[in-house]
Amino acid sequence: MTNRLLMGLWRFMIPIPRFMWQKQIATNARKFEVRLQFLSKEHHLIRNFAVTQLPRAGRPLTPEYIAQQLNLPVGRVKLILEDLEKRRFFLFRNVAGKVAWAYPVTADSTPHQVSFSTGEQIYAA
Repeated sequence: MTNRLLMGLWRFMIPIPRFMWQKQIATNARKFEVRLQFLSKEHHLIRNFAVTQLPRAGRPLTPEYIAQQLNLPVGRVKLILEDLEKRRFFLFRNVAGKVAWAYPVTADSTPHQVSFSTGEQIYAA
């Protein structure tokens, strides 16, 4: 890998100087850290569970199922799911309140289907 960044402009590829894109990455990383500060250990636990379990289940996950598997109160799981969804943070529920989308995977049909080495198949979000 050459550690170069090229920007496409019409039919041309223009090289971007390393110092410019490295500075931009560092600036965005700091902004993202601030944005992530609201996430508690349980927020991470629930989101990570949804990402790993959606491909295994192949269908949306209920808050009750998530709560049971993680040994958390259903009410707490629902509050965290609402918080993650409200902040548009990696996760969305369908009209039934089930987690249907946890970036980068979704139980909803999209043009992008992915297969894992473990055999699970799901759509990419």
